[in-house]
Amino acid sequence: MKKISVYLAVAGFVVIAAILLGVSQTTRAQLENKTGRDDEKKPVVVFGTRGCATNHDPEKIAAAEMDFAARMARIRGNSAIARNGNGNKGKPSPSPSPSATPTPTPNPTPQNVVVNVYWHVINQGSGASNGDISSGMINSQIDVLNAAYAATGFTFTLAGTDRTTNSTWYNGCYGSSEMSMKNALHQGTAEDLNIYSCRPGSGILGYAYFPSDYNSGPARDGVVLLDQSLPGGTAAPYNEGDTATHEIGHWLGLYHTFQGGCNGNGDYVADTPAEQSPAYGCPSGRNSCRRDPGDDPIRNFMDYTDDYCMFEFSGLQDVRMYDQWIAYRQGN
Repeated sequence: MKKISVYLAVAGFVVIAAILLGVSQTTRAQLENKTGRDDEKKPVVVFGTRGCATNHDPEKIAAAEMDFAARMARIRGNSAIARNGNGNKGKPSPSPSPSATPTPTPNPTPQNVVVNVYWHVINQGSGASNGDISSGMINSQIDVLNAAYAATGFTFTLAGTDRTTNSTWYNGCYGSSEMSMKNALHQGTAEDLNIYSCRPGSGILGYAYFPSDYNSGPARDGVVLLDQSLPGGTAAPYNEGDTATHEIGHWLGLYHTFQGGCNGNGDYVADTPAEQSPAYGCPSGRNSCRRDPGDDPIRNFMDYTDDYCMFEFSGLQDVRMYDQWIAYRQGN
């Protein structure tokens, strides 16, 4: 009887263990299906979270938007403010004064604009790990930009590349050495894009200056990028080239999709859903402003999601970029 009891106990233990193992495997599979996408592999995070250092001071933005609205009213008429990418998330715009009602021109389709790119490679020695990125990486980055902006009317062409070995500039390109670097290297006019690849530090992937900033400091204009954010770099999951896409969006006048949170004018683009805060990773179905229509625009280049997750601008972002171009950069 004792032997039978022992056998029964062992058999029971085996059955229980098998059940627990099956539950564990099922739960793990369910979690994997919930957190992953069938068609995408989650990248290994090396760099951390996306950091953009472009200045989005609310008071500065408010002043810039007043100036932009005035410029567009002169160019196309007051109703352009309600019609173009300077909208306020679908809320009615203030009516223009009855005494000032110029006839507006039709809503324009963004025209083909070719942007010359002057690339400044800042390094602290030889090899990509020291910032001396290859011509192949730069060409791949230009390809990424032209794919991302294909529907916007903007095309980027590499007009020149220079290389500077300066460890102070390389490690101080955000902050102490920015202006000495730019004063020495900047080329062209407001229509030309200067890109500086270096190591900004402090977890920053890049930063840019808005079109409305140009007249107050032409030499400062342009985009600064972490060198390892280019295609083939080491800043995973931000190494597919969309840090440049994002920062050039700022250079063309776009704000973050989460600008202003759920209230007010947000990013001043009427067809991007309101977003309370930056989205990281690729959180499908995220809806941080539940009183407003639409899920968060996590696929938009102006959010903070991983490079593999972002792939689009909205139609009114396209219009806003073109309007900012003609208001501040064209012929300047």
